[in-house]
Amino acid sequence: MAGSVLYAIQYQFTDFHQTNSNMKYGITILLCLAVSLAAGAQTVTGVWKTIDDETGEPKSHLELFEGDGKLYGKVVKLLKSAPDKRCEKCPGERYNQPILGMIVVVNMQKTEGYYQGGDILDPEKGKWYGCKMWLKEGDPNILVVRGSIGPFYRTQYWYRQ
Repeated sequence: MAGSVLYAIQYQFTDFHQTNSNMKYGITILLCLAVSLAAGAQTVTGVWKTIDDETGEPKSHLELFEGDGKLYGKVVKLLKSAPDKRCEKCPGERYNQPILGMIVVVNMQKTEGYYQGGDILDPEKGKWYGCKMWLKEGDPNILVVRGSIGPFYRTQYWYRQ
């Protein structure tokens, strides 16, 4: 009798230990899944520090936002210029308008992990470029921005603020 009681207690302890171990394993898997989903859900929306690719100096803060299923970007802070600087070389309706608050990224659409199909304005040169952007693989706080005219392009790296 004492042997069977001891066996029952040992069996319940082993069963509890195994259940507890399985529970820890399940919780670990769920936490890993949540972290990977959160990393995969990183978005390009938000404020980014732009870098002048000629001087390497911080240039501005640009806010990327979605509207009508497309991505747009506007200048929210100038780091190298006076806040009242105007776009003297910009074409059309942007000519002589304040750069601060100006929409300089337009009509970007997400396709196959990239934002593309839109344009980006360089207010310093007053020129529009075709644009493609994506989060740097392995670092969702770096945005790769590529402006192009035909087969020629320049790539910049922007940093999440």
